Amino acid sequence: MSIPNKDPLHGITLENIMVWLVENYGWEYLASQVKINCFHFDPSIKSSLTFLRKTPWARAKVESLYLYLKRKEGRG
Repeated sequence: MSIPNKDPLHGITLENIMVWLVENYGWEYLASQVKINCFHFDPSIKSSLTFLRKTPWARAKVESLYLYLKRKEGRG
């Protein structure tokens, strides 16, 4: 018997998170919520993933935004 994982991001890749955020909210919204240049100037999933993988504080903000929006979506 395995113990269930309590991490809400378990099994969700950073790429999945970015694709979902961009498809549902767009780059402009992301740039307004997380102040990083790769969302403001010539944004792309690839460049964002490169930056987020190297920058723990930015990744944490994006993951936090994702969890917040998913919870909010669940209530609506």
